[in-house]
Amino acid sequence: MTTREQLIAELGRIVGSGQVLTAERDTRGYVRGFRYGSGPVAAVVRPGSLVEQWRVLNAAMAAGRIVIFQAANTGLTGGSTPWGDDYDREIVLVSLRRLKGVHLLDGGRQVVCLPGATLDSLEKALRPLGREPHSVIGSSCIGASVLGGICNNSGGALIQRGPAYTEMSLYAEVRADGSVALVNHLGLPLGNDPEEILARLDRGELPKPEPTEAWASDREYVSHVRDVDAGTPARFNADPRRLREAAGCAGKLAVFAVRLDTFEAEKTTAVFYIGTNDPDELTEIRRHILASFDSLPIAGEYIHRGAYDVAAKYGKDTFLFIRKAGTDRMPALFAAKAKVDAITERLRLGATVTDRVAQGIAALAPQHLPARMNAFRDRFEHHLLLRMGGAGIAEARAYLGTLFPSATGDVFECTPEEGTAAFLHRFAVAGAAVRYRAVHPSTVEDIVALDIALRRNDRDWIERLPPEIDAQIDKKLYYGHFFCHVFHQDYAVKKGHDCLAIEHAMWKLLDARGAEYPAEHNVGHLYEAKPALAGFYRSLDPSNSLNPGIGHTSKCAHWH
Repeated sequence: MTTREQLIAELGRIVGSGQVLTAERDTRGYVRGFRYGSGPVAAVVRPGSLVEQWRVLNAAMAAGRIVIFQAANTGLTGGSTPWGDDYDREIVLVSLRRLKGVHLLDGGRQVVCLPGATLDSLEKALRPLGREPHSVIGSSCIGASVLGGICNNSGGALIQRGPAYTEMSLYAEVRADGSVALVNHLGLPLGNDPEEILARLDRGELPKPEPTEAWASDREYVSHVRDVDAGTPARFNADPRRLREAAGCAGKLAVFAVRLDTFEAEKTTAVFYIGTNDPDELTEIRRHILASFDSLPIAGEYIHRGAYDVAAKYGKDTFLFIRKAGTDRMPALFAAKAKVDAITERLRLGATVTDRVAQGIAALAPQHLPARMNAFRDRFEHHLLLRMGGAGIAEARAYLGTLFPSATGDVFECTPEEGTAAFLHRFAVAGAAVRYRAVHPSTVEDIVALDIALRRNDRDWIERLPPEIDAQIDKKLYYGHFFCHVFHQDYAVKKGHDCLAIEHAMWKLLDARGAEYPAEHNVGHLYEAKPALAGFYRSLDPSNSLNPGIGHTSKCAHWH
C-alpha cells in the first residue's frame, strides 16, 4: 500500500512540489464548494498540462486513491468537492484551473476547450468573430468552466441552444481492474500514444478534423422545445437522450478536452416586457410562440413579483456593478470576494462580511430600475421578458399587439437601456436569496434552492404550497426560463425550521406534478440520482474511483 507521504512525493515529482497543497489553509478554497460541500483530502494537485493531468490520474489510481477532478468549483449542488469524511479511501482533488486552453476550429464555428477554460474566456475569444458560446450570461459571470457545463448537461437562458452537450470529447476511463485508458472521440487524429495525444493538445497542434456525423451541440432541441403538447420536460440534467460519455458524466470520467459548436450572435434584437395578473395569459403566449412563430425567441425569462422585489433590494449591487463594469469583470469580483470571505472567516468575523458591506453601500445608491418596469411591478404579479431577434421582432410586435392591453395584462417594447436593465435585473435575482440570507442571519435558517423542469404540456405551472410548508418560509423567489419550462424556486426558510425536511417534502410535491429535478444544476450531493442516472455513472466508472458518492450513490470501491 502506497503511503500518503509516498503518494505526495510522487505527485510532487509530476507537477512540482509547489503545486501539491496539503495544508488546510491552502486547500480551503478547493475543498469547499461554491454553495455546498466540503471534506478532507490527502492533497490538492494543480497540474499545468494535460500530460501532467494524465500522470496524476495514473499515480493516484496506482496508489488506490479516489480522484475528484475540479474545474472552476462554481457548482451549486456540491458536485465537485468532497462531501463529508465517510469515504473508504483518501481523496486526491485535482484542480484543473491552470489548463485554460481554447482552440478555434473552422474560423471559430467550433472550438476545442481544455478543462480549465471558462465560459467567460470563450465568450471573449469568440466576440471578435461575431459568435457566441452556449451561455453568455449567468454561469459565465461567476467564472464557470465550459467543461463543467458539458459534464453536468447544464442548461441556460438561450432557448434555441438547449442543454450543454457534445458527443466529441477526449477522456480517460478507469476500468474495473483499476487500469486507465485514454479515449479520443474529438474527431481529430492526434496519434495513438496517450502522452503524444495530450502533448499535441497542450501545444495547440490540431490537425484537420476528420469527417464525422457526431454532434457538438444538441441539434434537435429547437424542434424538441416546440412540441408544446409533449408530456415530458424539454430538458433536465438526467435526460437519457443526452447522457453520453463526457456529456452528463459528473466527473465519472477524466475529461481532457471537449469539442463544441459555437453560434452566430444576433445582430438586431428587441425586448418586450410583459406583465399580467393572469398566468394563463403567459401560458398561451408560450404555447403560441413555440408552436406557431417562424422565429423562436432568443430568451424568455419569467420573474414573479416577489422575486422582483427581493432582487431590487438584495441584488442591487450586482446590477450596478455589471452596468458600470460589464460582465467581463464579474469572475474576478467573485474570486476576490471568496478570498476576503476566507480571511474574515479565519478571523472569526464570519463569511458574510463582504455581503453586508456591499448591501450597505448599494442601499445608498439611487433607484436603479427603469420607471416603466417599476410601474409594471406595481400593477402586475407576473413578469415575462421576451427577447427577439431579426425577423422575430416584427412577428412578436404584431402578435403581442393583438393581446394587449387586456383586462389583466399589458406590454411595452423596451428601449435598449430598458432591455438591458430588464435582463440584468433577472440575472440579479439568482443571487438575491443568498444575499438575503447573509443579511438576515437571525431570522433565516438557510436557503432551499430548487431548479425544476415541468412537462412541456403543463398549463398549471404556478406552485401552491401546502399551508404547513408555506408557514415555514420567510421569502419565496420564483423565476426561470419560461419557454423551456425550467423554473428556479428559492426559499428563505424561517429560523429554527428543518431545511432538509422542507426540501424533501417539496420533492414529493414535484413528483406528484410530474416534474424532473434538478433541471440544470445536476444532482451533485444534494439530490438522489434516479436509477437510470446511477446506472450511467456505474457504467462509466465500474471501480467507483472518480467522484464517488455523487447523487447519493456509494462512496465505496467497486460500488460496495
